[in-house]
Amino acid sequence: MKKDELYADPQQVVPDFVFDERVAQVFPDMINRSVPGYATIINMIGTLASRRVTRGSNCYDLGCSLGAASMAVRSSMPHQDYALIAVDNSLPMLQQAAKLLELDQAESPIELVCSDVRNVTIERASMIILNFTLQFIPAEDREDFLMQLYDGMQDNGLLVLSEKIALSNEASQNLFTEMHHSFKKAQGYSDLEISQKRSALENVLIPETLERHKLRLQKVGFTTVEVWFQCFNFVSLLAIK
Repeated sequence: MKKDELYADPQQVVPDFVFDERVAQVFPDMINRSVPGYATIINMIGTLASRRVTRGSNCYDLGCSLGAASMAVRSSMPHQDYALIAVDNSLPMLQQAAKLLELDQAESPIELVCSDVRNVTIERASMIILNFTLQFIPAEDREDFLMQLYDGMQDNGLLVLSEKIALSNEASQNLFTEMHHSFKKAQGYSDLEISQKRSALENVLIPETLERHKLRLQKVGFTTVEVWFQCFNFVSLLAIK
């Protein structure tokens, strides 16, 4: 696994963040050093799948990156009577995911699809994974996108939604931002790296409050919406149809 040093050198102009070849090469290091609790979320997605992915159904990993959640699902499943579809709009990320899947020893296949997740037809879904994906979709499109997912889910289907959130209280927002900054420094990132990465993501990753996420999920029809994981301003929710 290559070390993330993409923002180690000063840049006169920091371009917007994109999931390109450079990011694909260092993504496992980047995500684990940037998102507190990421490994726990991935492991628990596997546990959830083992209980919620039903026979004859589909499981979707939308915005799959390098396929970590998908691999957690298939390594945890007690049966193989399901289809696992992993979707990402970045070809470099999917190409790297394909290489990692070849090294994985699990038997059941994972279908890799290069597409905007908003253009994917969802059907017979017993589980859908949105692991830090919705935050990259334009805010005005998020409700319609979630409605599309809801309509393609089976009754009792499970949506896992992980997001970086904003806090409505300024003091809480500042506290969590400081704690996240401290976390990244403890992982070896410099102040320069943290600052330049923040600038790169500023117009690309648009966080919303936890309350906004919950209300939207309830509005599209999910009957159960609960936070199951939170570390600072990173949360993961379960929503059941």
